[in-house]
Amino acid sequence: MIIDAHTHIWPDRIAEKALTANRLPGLTAVGDGKAGTLAAQMAGGEVGHSVALGVAGQARHVDATNAFMASLDRASFTPFGTVHVDLSVEENLASLRRHGIHGVKVHPLFQGFGLMHERLWELFEAFGSDIPVITHVGAGGSGEVNSLSNPRMLREIVTTFPDLRLVACHFGGYHMLAEAEEELRGLPIVLETSWPPSVANVDPDTVRRFITRHGTERVVFGSDWPMTDPAAEIAAIRRLGLGDAAEEAIFGGNLARVLGLAV
Repeated sequence: MIIDAHTHIWPDRIAEKALTANRLPGLTAVGDGKAGTLAAQMAGGEVGHSVALGVAGQARHVDATNAFMASLDRASFTPFGTVHVDLSVEENLASLRRHGIHGVKVHPLFQGFGLMHERLWELFEAFGSDIPVITHVGAGGSGEVNSLSNPRMLREIVTTFPDLRLVACHFGGYHMLAEAEEELRGLPIVLETSWPPSVANVDPDTVRRFITRHGTERVVFGSDWPMTDPAAEIAAIRRLGLGDAAEEAIFGGNLARVLGLAV
């Protein structure tokens, strides 16, 4: 079964508004960001389970976001909640506990704080190995927000918090692939494959080399739905010709191991 490590879902009533508000230059959503739509797409395709990522741009939205993520059907989705640096560590943890959320998404582009923020590092310390983190890394917006996350920051985080279960989206550096390859070489960090509008737009030899050097046991498939079509992204990874064992690991085995998923 294929597990998608990277999808975004909002409540139906605000999904269209959320997609419009979070629009990135040069990218157009191919889905509507609604749970029912993605579940139907999964039922008719190869993805059997998706990690759904919640993001609160402001501290006042953290608890409501976590409550919504907790309401998703666990047979189809593993919900990752949200935290914010304008809340205390205990307030963030209390919200996660209250709603039974066991993983966190960090998105510097939309949340406006960087991977080096002191409060975020306090949260990483508190998470230990208990609460996994999936984070956006790299460009995607203006110059100012693009500076909030990069592969070098990832290196510092992994070195400082060796027990943290961290998954870095976009191969650890959206539009920073060369830097990611240099900074993350040899590090025990899990990298995710999404690259909107499609990983197929990246030179396949470059992607194949990157995955092979990093280690297929530390790479997981993610689509970034609704910004891409998961079926197209699966096909793009298969065209790399990594082999059956590597594909089985990337398409689900690795993520199930890292997150402890029984799916």
